[in-house]
Amino acid sequence: MKQFKSLSIIALIFVFSNVSAQLSEGPFEQLIIRGVTLINGNGAPPIGPVDVVVEKNIIKEVSVVGYPGVEIDPKKRPELRNGGKEIDANGMYLLPGFIDMHGHIGGVAQGADWDYVFNLWLAHGITTAREPSGRDRDWALDLKKRSEKNEIIAPRIIQYTGFGQGSKYEISTPEQARQWVRENAKAGSDGIKFFGAAPEIMEAALDENNKLGLGSACHHAQMSVARWNVLHSARAGLTTMEHWYGLPEALFDDKTVQDYPANFNYQNEQHRFGEAGRLWVQAAKPYSDHWNRVMEELLALNFTLVPTFNIYEASRDLHRARRAEWHEDYTLPSLWRFYQPSKISHGSYWHFWGTEEEVAWRENYKLWMTFVNEYKNRGGKVNTGSDSGFIFQLYGFAYIREMELLREAGFHPLEVIRAATLSGAETLKMDDKIGTIEVGKIADMVLIDSNPLENLKVLYGTGAIKLNENNEVVRVGGVKYTISNGVIYDAKGLLNEVKMMVDRAKKEEGFEIKQPGVN
Repeated sequence: MKQFKSLSIIALIFVFSNVSAQLSEGPFEQLIIRGVTLINGNGAPPIGPVDVVVEKNIIKEVSVVGYPGVEIDPKKRPELRNGGKEIDANGMYLLPGFIDMHGHIGGVAQGADWDYVFNLWLAHGITTAREPSGRDRDWALDLKKRSEKNEIIAPRIIQYTGFGQGSKYEISTPEQARQWVRENAKAGSDGIKFFGAAPEIMEAALDENNKLGLGSACHHAQMSVARWNVLHSARAGLTTMEHWYGLPEALFDDKTVQDYPANFNYQNEQHRFGEAGRLWVQAAKPYSDHWNRVMEELLALNFTLVPTFNIYEASRDLHRARRAEWHEDYTLPSLWRFYQPSKISHGSYWHFWGTEEEVAWRENYKLWMTFVNEYKNRGGKVNTGSDSGFIFQLYGFAYIREMELLREAGFHPLEVIRAATLSGAETLKMDDKIGTIEVGKIADMVLIDSNPLENLKVLYGTGAIKLNENNEVVRVGGVKYTISNGVIYDAKGLLNEVKMMVDRAKKEEGFEIKQPGVN
């Protein structure tokens, strides 16, 4: 039996190696991407044709080699050495690798494992993901190490631990908080995700974490936000605010807690999310004195917003999110079941979601987006994060939807790209390594055959629908190659791997997507 198990493991490794070889290449001694139009992450307009030279995993040269519509003089181009690889990218667009600042690596309840998630991320150009308190710290750190060694198909992982995770006791004193923070840093974690705690606990934990030079994020849960909102976190040195909880509360000018109905119960998620949709209208009006004072203080503290607009979008239009075209081919049966109305599954709050809730949430979005766009306009940092795996939002696809929603908020497409690349790198203090395509930086890049500034939808794995000159409906776009740490991944091949995973799961379970309550 032991011999059979060993042979099976060897066979699985062989199969995985073959699949990996088909889906990825490199890094190479030399790689040249030829004749591409560069959309960098620094807000600069596109420029091309450009040749980009990479050696192993480092960008060595970015050369403008001509003019649009003019034949390129071969003598003015970087020379390909023996054994080097080149990609003819004429007519294509090159962007820095995308950074998902709120990317969960699947979940046990969702039945979504790391390989499924990583394939979807890389298929959508995500080369770095900040994992905010996932299943287990050691599990995530192991995946991080394996990714760094190119042992698995994976983006770069930045691992944050949920505050208190793994502690043998409830953290109830400032010294206990400091001790836990020191232990978390010693374990190799990159930072902490908070959900809120007593003010003295939050102050101590953030102070210790900042002394150690680690990052921090906070979802200001409503159970703690009455005593500790976004302003308190920013003053204490928090790196990023996740979603928007805690921000409207900081903007209250005629109350200290939101107007909860008498029958409200936080454990009832329809109550929780339904009332959250009525929160922004209780805050100070846009551009009022108090609204401006809060924004100006956050700006002065160099605070970063990670709004994750997409994760709550079903709240304003449930049918749209539920019927997204990628669910049929790329959503696992277990994940689809997790999304359905439930009193247990987090984010499945469709107990009786109606017109009134959606109307309130649409107004919520208008006010929320106004704050985020103005924050960006005044020099504030806004990052792109997805929080996928909940509320009908699928890994990878949801990240592109987040880019679309930043556009809806008022960001220019070049500002959207900056939020997805350089801004995230700056927040992670990695902008000397990633975030733009520059000499000396790591080769994290996205190559696509359609212009995302014209239509961000071309970045979806399913591409965008277009009517061609022959009056035929065609699909265009979809990332062609994602280059992460110098390794070239076949983005469409990775997406096909996901489809095969989903097809196998459906076949094993005899599953097909059906809307709840419909025979």
